[in-house]
Amino acid sequence: MFTGIIEATGTIKSLTKGEGDCRLSISSKKLNFSDVVIGDSIAVSGVCLTVIELDDATFSADVSNETLQCTNLGSLEEGALVNLEKSLKPESSLGGHIVSGHVDGLATLHSKKVDGESLQLVFTAPLELAHYIARKGSACIDGISLTVNEVEGINFSVNIIPHTAVETTMHEFEVGRQVNLEVDLISRYLERLLQKNELAANYSIAGVESNNEGLSIEKLQASGFIK
Repeated sequence: MFTGIIEATGTIKSLTKGEGDCRLSISSKKLNFSDVVIGDSIAVSGVCLTVIELDDATFSADVSNETLQCTNLGSLEEGALVNLEKSLKPESSLGGHIVSGHVDGLATLHSKKVDGESLQLVFTAPLELAHYIARKGSACIDGISLTVNEVEGINFSVNIIPHTAVETTMHEFEVGRQVNLEVDLISRYLERLLQKNELAANYSIAGVESNNEGLSIEKLQASGFIK
């Protein structure tokens, strides 16, 4: 698990393609590797990868064909800048929001404009993911935990403060760029819970009475969670 608070950026040192998959070697002089061991997880621009080789300032990880297809790692080239975050430990501060490192899909930067000292970025989400994104909720873009300011259809906007722009890959973002998008994990679980009655009806066992006393829209409304 991760928080979406980027610890450092790194550079793709080498990219070795195999039969559908590839091996990435990433170097970073800023990331503290002193507590990293083989088998640990590091989020690379929001993608959870397992460390398989490690030296003082470089680590390597294998990337499956599935991951290459649903993230932007497949389009990276040697020299590309990536965001890095080590996995959570019990004593870690949860500074952003709960991030799994399992990218849901690719969003596209729709527009970019200066807003005071900050940048306002508008992204277009895939249609199948747009309903998970809520105003003032959280979204993870290339591993960065961000607050959603506004939502309009399949577009959503975020504001980037100067510190975030400088310390992450966001200072490189241009319109049309595809970014890794992970929606808020809670929204996915909530949707699944709301499907409980439908699942019970479709997979009921003869002679067994299903219990429909689980979560429902009505119960959420009664408890004040939704209007």
